[in-house]
Amino acid sequence: MRRHPPAPPSRRGSAPGAGTCWGASGSNRWSAACAGGQAGARPGPTGTCLRFTPRRGIAASPAHRRGSATPPISRWKPGSRPRPPILRRAMARGEGGVHIGVDASSWENERGFGRFTRNLIAALAARDSGFRYSLLFDQPPTRPVPGGVDVVVAGSGRSMSEASSGAAARGGADLLTMMRSARGMDCDLFFYPAVYSYFPLPARRPSVVCYHDTIPERFPDLIFPRRLNFRLWQAKCWLAKMQATRVMTISEASATDLTRILRIPRSRIDTITEGGDAAFHPIGDTERLAAVRARHAIPEGAPLLVYLGGFNRHKNVLRLIEAMPAILDHVPGLRLAIVGRTAGARFWDNVEELQASAAADARRSGSIVFTGEIDDAELAELLNTADALVFPSLWEGFGLPALEAMSCGTPVLSSDRGSLPEVVGDGGLYFDPLSVEDLAAQAVRLLTEPGLQADLAGKALARSAQFGWDKGAALAEESFRSALGRTL
Repeated sequence: MRRHPPAPPSRRGSAPGAGTCWGASGSNRWSAACAGGQAGARPGPTGTCLRFTPRRGIAASPAHRRGSATPPISRWKPGSRPRPPILRRAMARGEGGVHIGVDASSWENERGFGRFTRNLIAALAARDSGFRYSLLFDQPPTRPVPGGVDVVVAGSGRSMSEASSGAAARGGADLLTMMRSARGMDCDLFFYPAVYSYFPLPARRPSVVCYHDTIPERFPDLIFPRRLNFRLWQAKCWLAKMQATRVMTISEASATDLTRILRIPRSRIDTITEGGDAAFHPIGDTERLAAVRARHAIPEGAPLLVYLGGFNRHKNVLRLIEAMPAILDHVPGLRLAIVGRTAGARFWDNVEELQASAAADARRSGSIVFTGEIDDAELAELLNTADALVFPSLWEGFGLPALEAMSCGTPVLSSDRGSLPEVVGDGGLYFDPLSVEDLAAQAVRLLTEPGLQADLAGKALARSAQFGWDKGAALAEESFRSALGRTL
């Protein structure tokens, strides 16, 4: 197989115009007619043809592949003649190896699930190890798609990111649209990068489902606006558990939780890892670092803490804001930059409460900056000029912002719960996330104890080298092989 480069670094909070798509060359190949929902055929990535039918969607037809006489969509049904062993069949038919279908409906999510999906798929597509990929989108993607993958668009009424905003839920019609499109994909295995966007497969086909954490089960009152949302989530996770051939997760802490809380046998769980984007690295250009401070009204030379992430209540940002007066008593010039979406479509969160709390105290209000979303290049600059990232979550399944900070040589003031000790290691200090006093004490210690911040910064950078998306992709392929091996 050819080796294809990964997609360009994603942008947090901005994206190319709606209705665009990138194929194998990375060029814009989407037509206004297709984006508007009109039937037709257009050139697609890797020499395929993208066919669009409202509600039925766009299918990457294999009829254009060299030497293929396969109909545009083929379906295998239980009860028909047995399928040959999957690995042997895929390699023998000369179509470039084992074909993996991927649920890409979380692609447009700027936060954890979307970022995980985009980075992992880019790393998988760049590998030359006998797999090829078709991405199933609910709507035409507006973020870059890596070269070397096929694109299928189901044509759902609403995107997954829109359906999950606030108190909304995914509609039954959109689920049926995704199910029909997935059933029509002639793939050997179907991969869900997040159970968050899971939909049932109507056909008996090997599948791998990634459960990132058990946070909804631990803190349902903090995650869901209504009890009905939680019940629907439980039903979806149960169905995914029953249908999955293998279950994937992203840390040993999460694997333990899946067994203890969701009763998934440990023998069915495969643990992979995550990585920092290439944009996150040490930056020595003092002019760039001074400029990013100036853009966010952070005085040059002022001690700086950064929070990066979402504002769901379990993220515990309110306690970080409440700890600021105690920290300011010992570090008067301190600034706290809070990075994340504060407007537009968001999960159910408490942004307004956080902003009100920050403004309630005159001294605290002058020390806290809400930056909104910023792109990776600017975020890397901000992390490079910070003394530490603060990660106060009540629980995490991995904690990618911590790894991104560490990749810049920035230590982490971290909650001692969930996967964070597993990721941060010796690259930071830990506190009880339920204690404002403990959080403040550790922040003061890092900011005032001579030599401590520099020592932790070196350890954080060394620790970050133990992670990477290529390593995560290799482990994901092992999970795919395990799932396929059950049919051999």
